[in-house]
Amino acid sequence: MADNKKHEVITFKADQALWRALQAVPNRSEFIRSALTAALRGVCPLCNGTGSLTPEQQRHWESFAEHHIVEECEDCHATHLICVAGEAPCVDHPSS
Repeated sequence: MADNKKHEVITFKADQALWRALQAVPNRSEFIRSALTAALRGVCPLCNGTGSLTPEQQRHWESFAEHHIVEECEDCHATHLICVAGEAPCVDHPSS
């Protein structure tokens, strides 16, 4: 069956050490696609990987945080969110 998905070509710069390491990979395109897909699954859904929040996102986070806490799992030690009082209400947007 033919692959009817449209593909785009993406290029990026790599230093010599990375380039040498990639040369040893038999299917570089598949390797890079898999690595990027795995990395994107771990991106923060709130900041989309930027590491900071916009003022609007910060207001929503503050409202959310009133009813949630961050805890460490006793088994795997990963931090995760715990709801402590049901759903947080949405922050009203200021009128324009």
